[in-house]
Amino acid sequence: MRANGISYDTGFVRNGEISREHFDPDLVKRELGIIRDDLHCTAVRVIGGDPGRLELAATYAADLGLEVWFSPYPLELTTEEMLSLFADCAERAERLRQRGAEVVFVAGAELSLMNKGFLPGDTQEDRLALLLNQRDRLADQVGRISAQVNDFLGNAVALIRQRFGGRITYAAIPLERIDWAPFDILSMDLYRSAEIADQFAEGVRTLVAQGKPVAITEYGTAAYRDAGDSGGRVLEVLEYHKDTGAPVRLKGEYVRDESGQAAYLRELLEIFDAADVDSAFVFLFALDNFPHRPDGDPRDDLDLASPGIVKVLDNRRGNTYPDMPWEPKAAFTALAEHYRG
Repeated sequence: MRANGISYDTGFVRNGEISREHFDPDLVKRELGIIRDDLHCTAVRVIGGDPGRLELAATYAADLGLEVWFSPYPLELTTEEMLSLFADCAERAERLRQRGAEVVFVAGAELSLMNKGFLPGDTQEDRLALLLNQRDRLADQVGRISAQVNDFLGNAVALIRQRFGGRITYAAIPLERIDWAPFDILSMDLYRSAEIADQFAEGVRTLVAQGKPVAITEYGTAAYRDAGDSGGRVLEVLEYHKDTGAPVRLKGEYVRDESGQAAYLRELLEIFDAADVDSAFVFLFALDNFPHRPDGDPRDDLDLASPGIVKVLDNRRGNTYPDMPWEPKAAFTALAEHYRG
């Protein structure tokens, strides 16, 4: 691949709450340095809902020589609110590009699932249930949903191009039949599940055959046994707060399997390399609100469900990096070895 990437979370904003409570600029800068030097990444997708945080992290990444994918990630917003967010972020991304950084603007992600007005349902959980459990009903609506998403993206791209002079893409889900003509890069959030494992590699080759550079903007899995078989349903093992959407606890007891998470990443990276994918961004470096709690009730160890390649520690520092509040998982080493090679 041309760009070896990872997603870096600056905090998802939902109903006024932000998922990453603590955002220390010194910590952010240090983590991005580790992403470059120890993970051997050449690109980072900076994601979140706060434009100021996105710009700060993107600036640090650019100063480190990383290719920056500036990725505002709207959650439960109206179309007007999304356009306002994109306009703000496009101006910030252009300031960074004018300084000489290589910047790609990602005009949102999975909009039909993550925001209001495309799929039926008042919440993300309602829409996800339709997507995963009512496929017969959903099949009848794919054309309408895709048309609405494309109409919105047409307006969004026009607005962004007025403010940003670099390449633009959108992080789609397979449900959305995107018109890629307005975009410079075809990007897909792509998870392999047991049901589609035998078709996955061919599906990736089909994307590449369309002619535009292809980016896999999300791929990954969690560190519990057989998590990779669940594909995009990997987080279904969690209970969530009904108002904030924050993870509360696991629904049951699960067996930690960090080697399984690492193997999943290696296998998908080999598929992406073989298919001549341009860029891939493992999801993700860390999730601050999925802490590792090895003691006490096993259902409280939220890290088991986190796709992060490091486990966030509760009020303590790690051993591998004594100045960091996390410890690498096996997936960290697997990713570093593949990217270095």
